Amino acid sequence: MEVSARNKLTGTVKDLRLGQVMAEVTLQVGENEITALITRTSAERLGLKVGDKAFALTKATEVMVGK
Repeated sequence: MEVSARNKLTGTVKDLRLGQVMAEVTLQVGENEITALITRTSAERLGLKVGDKAFALTKATEVMVGK
């Protein structure tokens, strides 16, 4: 699969919470976690399960950094 996003974070599904419409997916990426909201349909289509290897793609015109 080729995509234009440059930021690919590969990790392991740590938590998956399915709602009626949306799914909250938390990936463990090294020592960090990233959480994304996707549709429940997408989570089911991908067959996501805790422990699966997965990746998050990010593409944004603005990134905020704080300290």
